[in-house]
Amino acid sequence: MKLQLLDGHFSPQDALEMLAKMTQVKVSYHEQQINVSHQEEDIKYREKRIKELQRNLQEVREFIARSDSGAVSLQAEITLSLLETKS
Repeated sequence: MKLQLLDGHFSPQDALEMLAKMTQVKVSYHEQQINVSHQEEDIKYREKRIKELQRNLQEVREFIARSDSGAVSLQAEITLSLLETKS
């Protein structure tokens, strides 16, 4: 099953706003999981992932700022599949 999230052309400002909000959702998810986790490995993984997300967003900001295009094309699709559970 596929979920089409984005497929279109946006102003640089709108594209950045959408990407920043989507990134913040992921960061918030990891922060919530850190708050309930008791495993140090899991916490370290999530802290690393938050930093990666923030770094990636900064790279996107810089990429769009360097561009002199009037529009940004965004496509985002999520593919869902069910995994077998081990008995």
